[in-house]
Parts: sequence; structure tokens; C-alpha cells
Amino acid sequence: MEEEQYIKRRVESKPSLKDPVFNRGCCKFKGEYIAGQPVLNHSGSKLNEFNWLKDYEGIPVEGTPLIAEVRFKNDHKDFYTYPEELDLHEGEIVAVEAAIGHDIGIVTLVGEMAHRQLKRKRYRTPIEEMKKVYRRAKQSDVEKWLSAIALEDSTLYRTRTIAENLGLEMKLNDIEYQGDKTKAIFYYTADGRVDFRELIKKLAEEFHIRIEMRQIGVRQESAKLGGIGSCGRELCCASWISDFQSVTTNVARIQQLSPNPQKLAGQCGKLKCCLNYEYEAYVEALKEFPDSNIVLKFKNGDALFQKNDVFKGIMWYSYATDKSNIMAIPIAKVKEIIELNKKGTHPEKLEDYAVIKEQHTNTNEGYSEGDLKKMSD
Repeated sequence: MEEEQYIKRRVESKPSLKDPVFNRGCCKFKGEYIAGQPVLNHSGSKLNEFNWLKDYEGIPVEGTPLIAEVRFKNDHKDFYTYPEELDLHEGEIVAVEAAIGHDIGIVTLVGEMAHRQLKRKRYRTPIEEMKKVYRRAKQSDVEKWLSAIALEDSTLYRTRTIAENLGLEMKLNDIEYQGDKTKAIFYYTADGRVDFRELIKKLAEEFHIRIEMRQIGVRQESAKLGGIGSCGRELCCASWISDFQSVTTNVARIQQLSPNPQKLAGQCGKLKCCLNYEYEAYVEALKEFPDSNIVLKFKNGDALFQKNDVFKGIMWYSYATDKSNIMAIPIAKVKEIIELNKKGTHPEKLEDYAVIKEQHTNTNEGYSEGDLKKMSD
């Protein structure tokens, strides 16, 4: 009941950039809106860009249109062309072309950096076919835009109720209204295909807008909803990651991590994105290690590899007849033993090379490689 009253107060109140409903990324309102002037400080937003070529004035190529990168809600960005006389700058609110009507967004990049970003993202739409920036947003544009934003929460809750009543196996995550208040994008996740024809019909009758249903993955869902990770920090996908990289079971195996889904899975249920952060460092470090399949031969018996301590440069071995006692051997010593074995020489015993000894009890956590594959991309 309190939630419904809160939403009602926000919808009925006069829209303002100072209202917390203005949730277009991490941004801070600077002052009253004046057409053509930046109104936001974009510190901390993962959609913000640093234009290190801002003061660079290249030689314009005649006939080449100017390009601006414009951001909308969450991870929604696109590129638009604009005429030279418009002279756009980062942070300005603009009205841009949409499939039908117009949308309102915030300029994030212009100039040379916009062209570089275009190439980096491998944008395939020809420049002559790109949509256009109509104008800087007028006061009336911004007011209509904010009033549309104010409807998003109430529309989301109502849509969830309608979908539940229809028995649809889907989860509504977020809604993004178009700036002219004529269209809304409904983001959802589902395990399989969903027949939402009846849902679209009821939504169109309820809200009198055009409806677009857009299915997203569980990683994108976590990015939209946000949260706190097991590390105690805000989720990387919600705070700064914009390009999701595949995380495979091999990443966990290379880093000698226990195959425990409860520890390796993020809030999205997939393997944590942060498993990729140190992967290349492990791969580089492991190049110095000899093959772990090589059996070390001693007069006391053969020694088998058990595990690595990658950054200490240590390999753990145990006798084939006594796997409960494992010993740490520096990789230089392991290479030395391998060379002696190649020459037909067998050292006296493994203990002579060990720097650490420990009693090891094998435990079975009940998890297999198959459990991790279910969570990998």
C-alpha cells in the first residue's frame, strides 16, 4: 500500500530533473535546465565516456556528417548524425529520431572520439542510413520525457500483475519509455519462448502506447536490477561492465578453484564475471611450470603431482603409495629432478627437495565439472 501511494505521489507531482525518478545512470543534477547547456555531472556512471580528444580539432572532411553517441536508460546507447550548425557538446539533452516519433537522450560523445567509438563497437549501419538528432531538447520535451519516466515503476508493477494473471512463464525486469511517451520497451527474461500476444493486447489497452517486448539474458538482468556481490561491492555488471565476456569452466580450472557452484556463481546464477580478471595472469604464470603429468622418480618410489601454488612458484607432490602426505617443491627443483630422470638418475627421496610438508585428507565436495558447465556461457 505504501509503495502504491509513493508511486502515485511521484506521478502526480510536477516532473523535475531534481526528482529521484530521474534514474538514467549514476548522474548528479547541476542546476535548472537551460536548452543547449549540460545539466548533469556524470561521475560514476558506467555509461559515461571520457573524451580524451575533446580539445582536438581535426581537419573536417567535406561531406562527412558529424556523429554523436547518445545514451538512454541503463545500457541503451546509439549513434546519430547531426548537422554542423547544431554544434553539440557532451552532457546536452537532445531529441533524436525514432522508428515512430522521437526519443530523448543525453549526448555522451561527439567529434573524433564518436567516430573511434563507432569503429570499436563495429557499428554496421552505414552513416547515410543512421538516424538523426533533431534538435536540442526544449523545456516541453524534457517535461514530457520526465513525466514518461515517472510512469515506468507503476507500469512495471501493473504489467507483472497482468502477466501473472495470464499465467505467462516470464519475469518482467524493467521498462523504458520513449521520450515522446508513445512507446515503451518491456525487458524480460524467460527460460523458453513466450507467447505474449495476449499480453501485448492487454498492455496496449491499459496504457495506450505502442509495446515492444525485448528478451534479455540473466547477466543483463543482473546489470539492470543491480545488487551487492559476495565481495561486498556493487555488482560489476551494474557499475561498470558494458561488454559481457564469456566465462567458461576452463577459467575456474586454470585458477585451481574448487568446483563449488555456491562460491563460483554470481547472483545471475552464471559463473562470476570476475573469474576472468586474473585468468590471463594465471595462464602467463603457468608457462613457467613443467608438465604436471610427468611422474618424478625417486629411489623411494614415484611421486605424483597434486596441485599448484601458481604465484609462489610451487608444485605439490606425494608418493604414489602415500597420497595423504603432500610436499611443496619449487618449480626450479622440479625441473632439476626431471632432467636427472631423463639422464637415468633417480634422486634419493622427495623429502630432500621439499620446502613445505603437510598432511592432506582428500575430501569430496560432491560437485563435478558438469555442475560448472551448467553455469558457464
